[in-house]
Amino acid sequence: MKKLMIIGGGAAGLAAAVAAADALRARGVRVGADVGADGVDVAVCEADERVGRSILATGNGRCNFSNAQVDAAAYRNAAFVGAALDELRRAGDAAGSAADAAVDPVHAFFADLGLVWREEGEGRLYPLANKATSVLEVLRAAASDAGVREECGREAVRLDAPARKGDRFHVRFADGAVLHAEAVIVAAGGNAARALVPEGLAWEEPRAVLGPLRTDARLVKALNNIRVRCAASLVGRDGAEKACERGEVLFRDYGVSGIAVFNLSRFAEPGDTLCIDLLPQHGEAPLEELLRARLARLRERGGAGTGDDVLRGMTLPAVGRAVLKAAGLHAEKPLAQRDVPALARALKRLALEVRGVGEARQCQVRRGGFLVEAFDPRTCAARAVPGLHVVGEALDVDAPCGGYNLHWAWASGMLAGRAAAESLMEGARRA
Repeated sequence: MKKLMIIGGGAAGLAAAVAAADALRARGVRVGADVGADGVDVAVCEADERVGRSILATGNGRCNFSNAQVDAAAYRNAAFVGAALDELRRAGDAAGSAADAAVDPVHAFFADLGLVWREEGEGRLYPLANKATSVLEVLRAAASDAGVREECGREAVRLDAPARKGDRFHVRFADGAVLHAEAVIVAAGGNAARALVPEGLAWEEPRAVLGPLRTDARLVKALNNIRVRCAASLVGRDGAEKACERGEVLFRDYGVSGIAVFNLSRFAEPGDTLCIDLLPQHGEAPLEELLRARLARLRERGGAGTGDDVLRGMTLPAVGRAVLKAAGLHAEKPLAQRDVPALARALKRLALEVRGVGEARQCQVRRGGFLVEAFDPRTCAARAVPGLHVVGEALDVDAPCGGYNLHWAWASGMLAGRAAAESLMEGARRA
C-alpha cells in the first residue's frame, strides 16, 4: 500500500496529517495501516514520546493559535507566504460555498474540528477554554478518527530520495530502522530538518528570534522587572531605523524583554541601538516646554526642582533616575533650564546598545531554514525532489508575535497535506 510519512508531530505536522487524511477520504480512499493494498497509510513520526508538545508551550500554555487579520506582509518572504495563503483560500473557496468565502481557511479548518475560540487584543485568537490542550485535543482526535497513525519515540535522522521515478523515499531512524514512503512531509524545524533533507536545497542557518535582547546593562540593572508602556525602535549601525514597535517593555538585569522587544528581535544584530521613547504621546519640542513648565511650577511652590522632583508623577522613580543618568544629570541636584533639552532627549530616546538576542530557550521561533525559492508556494513541495514537502519552521518564514507563526504552521501543513494526498490518489482503490 502507499504511504505518506510526516516527520514531526508539532503544529505543521498534525495539520498536514489531518488535511491529507481528509482529502483522501473525500475522494473515497481509505486511510490506515491495514485497509488494504489500495489504501494509504498516513503516519506521523515524532521523536518525542508524544505529539504536540510544542503546541502546549505556546502562548504561555494558552495557545495564541492564529490572528483575526492575517496579512502576508507581516512575514519574512512575504511574496512566498502570500502566494501560499492565496492558494489555500482558493482551494477553500472551491470546496466551500459562497457564504464561506470570507472565512479564513485556517479558521474554517479549526471550526470544522470543533474548536471554539475568542478574540483578544490586536486580533489574537485563543481557544475559549484558555488552554493549549484544547487545540491539541481537537487535532489528535481528528487525526485518529481519519485513520492517521502516531509513531512516537521515532527519531528520523536521514531521508534518501528515490533514485528514479517510481521508487520510494527511504527514511532512516536513530534506532537503525528504515521505512519507505511514496511521499514525505518534513515538519521538523531547525537543524533536524537540515539533517533529514537530501543535499542540494539552499539553507540558511537558523537563529533564535522573537525573544528578549541582551543590551549594555549599565542602565537596566537597576530597572530589573520594571515594565513600561512605550515606543521602541531599532537603529542600525548606519543610523537608519530598522523597525519600530509600540507596547510594553520589561527591563531585565541583562537587557529588555516584552512583546515589543520580541518583535524587534527579528531584525536585531549586535551593535544596533535600541531606542526607547518613554513618552511617545509627546513630541520632543512640546516635551521640552512641558518640562520647563514643571520646573518653573516647582520653583514657584518653593521646591528645589531636582531631577527627581521634575520627573515625579511622570515616570516611576527608578525609571526617572535611569533617564537622568543617561542625560548626564543628577537626580538629587537642582535642574537648570539649560538641562531641559538633554532630559527631554533622554526621555524620548533612552538608548541601549544591543549585544544580541537572549537565550534560545527564551525565544519563540527561529529565523532561517530552507530558502523558499526552492519550493512551490502552492504545495510547499521541493521543486527538485518530487514527493518531498517542507513546512512550518523548517522553511525560512517567520513573523511577529500575535498568532502569525502558528497560522503559518497550520497553513503550510494544510497545503502540503492536501498536495501529498493528491499525488497519492492515482492507483488508490475507491472504498
